[in-house]
Formats: sequence, C-alpha cells, structure tokens
Amino acid sequence: MKEKLFIIKIGGNVINDPTLLKNFLSDFYKIKGKKILIHGGGKLLDQLAASLNIPQNMINGRRVTDAESLKLASMVYAGYINKNLVSQLQLHGCNAIGLTGADGNILKAKKRNSEPIDFGFVGDCSIEDVNQSLLKDLLHSNLCPVFCSLTHDGQGQLLNTNADTITSVLAMAMKNHFDVDVIYCFEKSGLLRDKENEHSRIEKINRHEIHSMLQESLISDGMIPKIQNIAALLDAGISTVRLVHAAEILAAIQNSKNIGTLFYAA
Repeated sequence: MKEKLFIIKIGGNVINDPTLLKNFLSDFYKIKGKKILIHGGGKLLDQLAASLNIPQNMINGRRVTDAESLKLASMVYAGYINKNLVSQLQLHGCNAIGLTGADGNILKAKKRNSEPIDFGFVGDCSIEDVNQSLLKDLLHSNLCPVFCSLTHDGQGQLLNTNADTITSVLAMAMKNHFDVDVIYCFEKSGLLRDKENEHSRIEKINRHEIHSMLQESLISDGMIPKIQNIAALLDAGISTVRLVHAAEILAAIQNSKNIGTLFYAA
C-alpha cells in the first residue's frame, strides 16, 4: 500500500491576506504525513510592478514575462514569498525547504514556443522534467518542499511557470510512488457558476463536464489555467482533485461533505 502524499497549492490572494495565510499555514502544519506546498504570488508581483512602473500583460489568465518581469518574479516568488512561507512553517515545527525548479535541478522546463503568442520567459514542464529521485529523497527525509513558480531550462535561464501547472506535474510524477491527494486552495468557496456569487458553488463535476466548460468558454481569467490543470490530472489517472477555500483545507482532507468543489474522473 502506497504512503499518502498531499500536494497542495495556494493562490496569490491567500498570500496577500495575512490573517488567512497565517491560519492556512497553521492548518497545513497539522496535516499528518508527507506533503508538498506550491505557491503563486502574482498579486504581490503586480503591486511591485505597478510601483516601479513596469507594465504587466495577462493573456487568458497567463502572464507575459519579459526580462524585467522575470527579475521581479525571481525577487517576489523565490525571495520574499517563498522564504516567508518557509519561515512561518518552521515556526509551526514543519521542517520546510524552499525551492525553485533550479535548486537541485528538481524541475526543468522548456521555454514556451513564441507562436501563436509570445509569452516571453515562460516555461512549460512535464513529468519527464521532474527529478523524482531527489523529490522522493526530500520527502523521505521528512522535509516539506515548498515550491515557488520558477523553473529553469538547464541552460542557465530561469523561467516563470504557472504554479497550477507545477502542482499538476508534480502530482503526476509522484503518483507512481505515493497515494497522491491534490488540493488547490484559494480565496473562493470552490468553482462558481457565477464568479460574483459565492452561493453558485459547484459541488461535484466530472472531467467530461470540465472539458465542456473549457470548450464553451465558461471558465475565465485566472481560473482557466487552474481548471485546465485539474482536467489534466484527471486525464492522467488522478481519481479526484479538490478546489477549496484556504480556510477549509483540514475539512477537505477529512473528506467532509459540502466542502469546495470535487473534481472526479468518472
């Protein structure tokens, strides 16, 4: 029987809310067993870019990353946010280690093709890009890896890589070694039919319905890459994925009913 591994991603809006983040990290510490945390931080990057008058461009929920934006992403993601999360987890007694994909060559990526859209220094990764043996060693050493959304190409170039994508790729790479549970945490109650109405939460949805929603453009903005990656996880054989409010992480792990949105393969 495979050992349980929780792979949990938190969104940028959680990071921007000190109280929500503090409570989330306290709950995350209470999760027993092996776990990986992946974080974004785009909201803080946007704030810093605005203060420095560096324009930011988003296309279909994905950031166009020019050379200046990549510098900011490295400072914000790998620097302030990652090390703040690691230090807060150490406070709770969780022995966390902060990582970019370049550290230990743990996650490489390929620069995204400039056609039809040039996203700049953005990387795409797959299962083959994960240094599975190193990641397993870290987990078996009772360390908690904390990944920010930066990878590298193996040729000295850092790349900005969507944190939702990193989450799905790590989960797919680890599913042959562990019993993997994947949970995406953010500031909403789950997937909403109407993004302005918290009461429109979808309780359950299967992968066929997800693909239909994507094809019919019923998912918008920053939710697009998140739902695309959840669909990819289900297609790859992960049986269920949860999307929950960050305050409900423990309830989601306990499989409490009426928590967030449950995505399932059948």
